[in-house]
Amino acid sequence: MKLFAHLLMAAALAAPVVSFASDAAPAKAAKLDLAAGEAKYTAMCASCHGADGNSGSPAYPKLAGQHPEYLNKQLQEFKSGKRANAIMSGFAATLSDDDMRNIAHWASAQKAKPGFAKDKELVALGERIYRGGIADRQVAACAGCHSPNGAGIPSQYPRLSGQHADYTITQLTSFRDGVRKNSAQMTGVAAKLNDREIKAVSDYIAGLR
Repeated sequence: MKLFAHLLMAAALAAPVVSFASDAAPAKAAKLDLAAGEAKYTAMCASCHGADGNSGSPAYPKLAGQHPEYLNKQLQEFKSGKRANAIMSGFAATLSDDDMRNIAHWASAQKAKPGFAKDKELVALGERIYRGGIADRQVAACAGCHSPNGAGIPSQYPRLSGQHADYTITQLTSFRDGVRKNSAQMTGVAAKLNDREIKAVSDYIAGLR
């Protein structure tokens, strides 16, 4: 019996050590590389979004100064198909997670240029909706999530101030019509807005600063 016990103990001591996932140190995220982000942005994004992230075309959004978490999320969702856009999905498909993070943080670090409202007749309506919502239709004020000056809330809600009105109109209409489906909250808000209200609040946002 003693010999058997000694043999068991020896076998236990000789057994290999098994490492479980719970014991492993958490994987560290790759270090940001803004130079790589700039290079990738210049090669793939600048022709539409501007060399410094300030798009000159109302069809393409300004990216400068946008929260990096939001930009990264959109790129991920273009790649996965959660946000449908044939052009952006094609670009995003070629990007790694590190590429997306680097691009997002580089664009975020660029200075956003202010925009301007164009329609004086509608801008007052846009301001009322942005700051106070539409009570009888239970439309929440945009300022509640995107802040009074349109700066947004990092990691939660995107910056809107200075964005091209045409681009914002397109996005709100896409949310309302079920074309853009990657934010249930925005779909719910846009569903209650008519074309005139969408145009008004988009024009007001363009001049926010």
